[in-house]
This record gives sequence, C-alpha cells and structure tokens, in this order.
Amino acid sequence: MLHGSVDLRLKVQRIFADTFFFVLPQDRLDRHHRPMPEPVQPPADPDDFALMARAGGGDTAAFAALIRRHQNALVNFFRRLGASNEAEDVAQETFLRVWRYRMRYRPTAKFTTFLYTLARHAWADHLRRAHKQERVVERVGAAAAPHDAAAQDTARHRLDAQVALAALPEKLRLVVVMSLYQGLKYEEIGAVLAVPVGTVKSRMFLAMARLKDVFDVEK
Repeated sequence: MLHGSVDLRLKVQRIFADTFFFVLPQDRLDRHHRPMPEPVQPPADPDDFALMARAGGGDTAAFAALIRRHQNALVNFFRRLGASNEAEDVAQETFLRVWRYRMRYRPTAKFTTFLYTLARHAWADHLRRAHKQERVVERVGAAAAPHDAAAQDTARHRLDAQVALAALPEKLRLVVVMSLYQGLKYEEIGAVLAVPVGTVKSRMFLAMARLKDVFDVEK
C-alpha cells in the first residue's frame, strides 16, 4: 500500500525508468550458465477491467501493470499534442490521477476512455502552467508567413506533421491525435471529450481541411 502522494509519484517514476531503460535482471544475464527450463505456456494477462478492479482495492502491482501496458501510447499522445521533454512528465501525472480517482472507475466503458479523459485534463493543466500553446502557435505563424512566394514554399515544406498539428486549435488537435494516432473510435473520442459523435466528426473534417491548407496540397 502506498502512503502519500510522494511515495506514489516515486513508484510511478520507477516504473517508467524500468520500462524505458529496459533494466535486465541479473538472472537473465547469466542464464547460459544454467540448464534451460522446459517451455511452459504463460498465463493469460489480465485485462484492463481486472487490473483496475484490483487497483481499486489498493493493489499497486496491478496499477504498475496498467502503467507498463499503456505508458508508451500515452507518452506518444502527449508528444503529438506538442509536448517534447515534458511528455513523460505529463504521462506520469496522468497515471497519478488514475490512482487518485481509481475508486470512481466503473467498467461500463473502456479503460482507455477513462485514461484519456484524465490525460486531457492533465494536458490542459500543463498548458495553463507553461503557456506552451501560445508560444508554439506564434512560432508557426511566423514561419508560415514569409514575404515572397519562394520563401513561402520553402517554409511550408519545412513544416513536419508535429508542427502542423501544433498549429491546429486545441479542440481540433485533440480529435486528430486521438483518432489517427491513438486509434480511438469516434464514439470513444466523444466520451473522452464529452461531446456528441457528430461534433467529433465535424471537428475532424475541419482539422483535415486546415492541415490541407498548411501543406498546400494540390489535386
């Protein structure tokens, strides 16, 4: 059982470090010195519902399994929203919120809906603290408005997918990242953002139109 938010934060950080740096146990390093055991069929991994049920009862091992299962996707989610060095920090903050609000989770929706709802709030708090959104949009606006046509073409070719996403309004960028990069269905995105599916579709349409303008796609 974890005691206090400091202990919980340290545990989440250790889980991240173990996964990202692939610490190899010593008994695997010297396994060639021992007879290999007979292969056995590994037990099926518990699903997210089962792990959350155990975490709700205070099982930190189940909570650690959830982190290892979803952390890479969550870090990539924040990177595509515009975070760089801060992506892992915001992901850790999201998992801290999963632990704090674990008793509120009900298995009536996918765990990823619960996870990305908390991730959206963590991202909004991050933006308010760092004012990163305004700085990114200003840089993109300056780069996309050169004085002559040749320079304009050059600047547009330099815009990669990440910068183009950063130029989108927050509401549109969230829909694009959740749909194209995280693989969430429109219904799940609607649940995360608390908007109707029709709103998700219209935001996706507007986002694609703006991205097309950024890259000046000609048909």
